[in-house]
Order: sequence, then structure tokens, then C-alpha cells
Amino acid sequence: MLRYLTAGESHGEYLTAILEGMPSGVPLSVDKINQDLARRQGGYGRGGRMKIEQDRVKVASGVRNGVSMASPIALLLANRDYSNWREKMAVEPFPKPVDMLTHPRPGHADLTGGIKYATHDMRNILERSSARETAMRVAVGAIAKQLLSEFNIQIISYVTNIGGMSASKLDLPYQELFNLAENSPVRCPDKTAAELMIKRIDWAKTAGDSLGGTFEVVALNVPPGLGSHVHWDRKLNAKLAYALMSIQAIKGVEIGDGFALSDLTGAAAHDEIFYNAERGFYRLSNHAGGIEGGMSNGEPIVLRAVMKPIPTLMRPLRSVDVVTKEPVDASIERSDTCAVPAAAVVAEAVVAFEIASALREKFAGDSLDEMKANFRNYLQTIEHY
Repeated sequence: MLRYLTAGESHGEYLTAILEGMPSGVPLSVDKINQDLARRQGGYGRGGRMKIEQDRVKVASGVRNGVSMASPIALLLANRDYSNWREKMAVEPFPKPVDMLTHPRPGHADLTGGIKYATHDMRNILERSSARETAMRVAVGAIAKQLLSEFNIQIISYVTNIGGMSASKLDLPYQELFNLAENSPVRCPDKTAAELMIKRIDWAKTAGDSLGGTFEVVALNVPPGLGSHVHWDRKLNAKLAYALMSIQAIKGVEIGDGFALSDLTGAAAHDEIFYNAERGFYRLSNHAGGIEGGMSNGEPIVLRAVMKPIPTLMRPLRSVDVVTKEPVDASIERSDTCAVPAAAVVAEAVVAFEIASALREKFAGDSLDEMKANFRNYLQTIEHY
């Protein structure tokens, strides 16, 4: 069983995580973790903080000589900007009063969190609810990806819409779409649409506004049978939707054709099944997005998510001071104009973790070798089904 816990605040000294359940013997590269952290910090429309942080992870336990030891893996990520926030974020009692942040932002956790946790200082809420936390989830996901790579499973993503500028559906292999996205400032494989997205971001920045969008995440080479139809909480589609919705600012998730299926008849909506001795069972379409009955079916798992515009605006929306109850402008924290490309990288990470978790559940094993042996045996069983 894989599980992890993150801790840390946006402007605190560190972000941390503990990842438990990795088998022994998995080759783990810190450089690969840092590469994904750098991908998360990229993308046209990011704010100035990305130039400050330059995230580099420290692996504090659980890895020796470049491989996992089966013990918990502890990760540490320093916030380089902490030096500017030392007084406001000190653990010890403040030597002098610090101004409270009492102007909640519409669309953020500020007001509801303040009510729930009985504080008038919104900083106690926004520091943890900030998407800065996703840096550590990307680090955890990067480790999950390295486990998946041992089974030839790959997780990719690309942006399909920013601020109403939509990419054309390109008839290209997923790997090629990913390669094109990786060379795009907005991680969009459609070059024409990408140029329109950049112009839209420039307009929003000038207007003091922000933009959301959509992206797709695809899991390739996932074997059939991950997840289960037996219990609601073991369904792979449910776990993946849960993981994507847990990302800050994500407001909707689709699997396969998703909401478009409402316009189709059953004859058009379902993926017919074929068989030949060389390929085994296969489908010519993938409306289901690689999941049927809560289980992976061997086709690419295709997920789509929508990110709302970031709620911190340089031209703030109207709000109310939680102490005086007087009308005010919402508070302004340093922010991005658009973080959709970064959100797609975060989505890769949470999807990688859930696929890796399902893989561990299915093939168990205390070591990578044992897990691979179980995997090979299962594939042989499929061949003779």
C-alpha cells in the first residue's frame, strides 16, 4: 500500500512529505524529481516567485545507494523566500505584533477557513491552502513515476485550453503530443492555439486579471485489471477523480469522453471489443478513457480537468473585512496570471501516485523483483485467458 502525507506552509521554512509503501530495490534519481519540480515552475503566465524558489528536493531517508530501502521516504523542500517571511511565519511567539490579514479573497479558502478554524487572520488559512503545497506532491509523484517506469507505464499531460483559446484535436500519437507540449511555453501541442493562449495571458496580465483552462493527463501502457468493481472505494476511476479534484483550483474532471457522452447513443458511446491471437483483446475506440467498471481495461487512461482562474487578482474583487465588517478590496498575494501548464504537471504527479498505488495493491511484493515476478505471472495469465 502506498500512502503519503505532506506538511508545510507557502511561506514557511520548508515543505515536507513522507512517502510510505515503496518496495525495496526501486532505482530512484533525485535529478528526475528535480526535473519535474522545474517543469511545475515553468509555463507562460507564472509569477515572480518561480524565479526565487528554484526548487530542489532533499531526500532525507528511505533511499540508499540510489535505490529504495522499503522504509519511509522523507522529502524536504526549502522555501528560499522564507528569509523575507521569517518574522511573520516564526514558530515562536512573535516579539512584536504582526498585522493580521483580514480581507478574504473571493474564490479562495480564506473566509470559509477562517470561520471553520476560528481565526480572523487569513494568513493562517492561505498559507496551507496555497498551491505552493503542490510542489511536494510533484516530488512524491516523481518517485511514483520512477516505480511505474519499471513496468513501462508512462504518465503524460498537455494543455488543451487557456482562457477560451482551445487547441485543435491533433491526430497524433500521445507521445508525440507530449513532446510537442514539452517544447511549448504553455505546454500546448497545437502551436497556433498556443500563440493565441500567450496573447490571452498577456491581455489578462495587463488587465490585472487571471485565467483558467483545461488539460489532459494520459496514462500509457497500464495493464488491465487495476482497481476493482467490487467496492466503491476501490474503483480506479473514483480514485483518479478524487486525486485530480484535490488539486487546488480544479473544478471539474472527465474520464474519456466524459460529459460529451450525454449527447451519444449507447451504440456510439461504447467501445466494441475485438480479439486476435497477436494482440489479444482490444478496442478500436476509447470513449471510456481506459476504465470500465472501475478497472483499467488496457487502453490508455485519458483524464481531463478544468482549472478555474486563480482567485488572487492584481485588480482585486470586492470583499468584507472580517473584523470591522466594512466593505474592502480583497487582499493581494504575489500570484500568477495563469498556472494551467503547471497544474497539468501537478496532475501528472497525483495520477502517477494513484496508478502506482493500484499497481502496488495488485502486484504487492516487498521488493521490486518480487513485484515484477507477480506482474510477469499476471501477464502470462492474460495471454492464456
